[in-house]
Amino acid sequence: MGKKNLTPYVDIIVPNYNKGKYLKEAINSVINQTYKRWKLYIVDDNSIDDSKYYLQKYKKNKNIKIFFLNKNCGPSFCRNFGISKSRSNYIAFLDSDDFWPKNKLSCQINFMIKNNLSLTYTDYKFFYQNNCAKRKYIYSSVPNCFTYTSFIKNSSINTSTLILKKTLIKKVRFQQVKKHEDYIFKCEIFKKNKELIAKKNKKTFAYYRILKNSRSQNKLVSLFYLWKYNKQFNKLNFLDNLSSVISISFNSIKKYGLKMGV
Repeated sequence: MGKKNLTPYVDIIVPNYNKGKYLKEAINSVINQTYKRWKLYIVDDNSIDDSKYYLQKYKKNKNIKIFFLNKNCGPSFCRNFGISKSRSNYIAFLDSDDFWPKNKLSCQINFMIKNNLSLTYTDYKFFYQNNCAKRKYIYSSVPNCFTYTSFIKNSSINTSTLILKKTLIKKVRFQQVKKHEDYIFKCEIFKKNKELIAKKNKKTFAYYRILKNSRSQNKLVSLFYLWKYNKQFNKLNFLDNLSSVISISFNSIKKYGLKMGV
């Protein structure tokens, strides 16, 4: 008998709403990974653009599962739906307008196995989507590790860089909220796993596209909801909440400038 392949599968969850023009780059960045043991779960949130046209082209790929929702339910529902379909021990997330370099999965999964890690992330290169043919990538270097205490003051773990073991989340799911659902999700993971230290893999990164109509660009609204959800979900008192909002805002401005919201 041959040796059993111990290389684990990773399930990649992609929510999509009206990002048809960016889907090809996102999906192909998964297909072109040097790491081949993956399953891709794409949940289309009842898009009204040409997303379905682009997604149909990938239906024959046995490693890709595509789900079309009958009504718009939001990114939290889509990610939770993807989690419910996942059967692998590792889960990664990729937004439908972001994409990965070819070594993303191989570097990160091997890093997790070698160091027995449950949650890892990477740096990322962000760029502003515009009509220019040439993109200007800006490298965002994030801290090497996070605990719950440090994360609520610097929420720099980009969701498209995240890979985690499914055992970490158990009953943790994305909340159906207006903003910051990914921040709350990560906070809940830290709170449910009190000894957890998230580690950065320094050998790879992700590409993060910032759109003109990004939900995070309205600064005051974003700050309001950050304060509200810190109080509602993280149960922070006034001073801790104030410290969190100021610190997260400062780090956001430091990365993106005043052009981008919290």
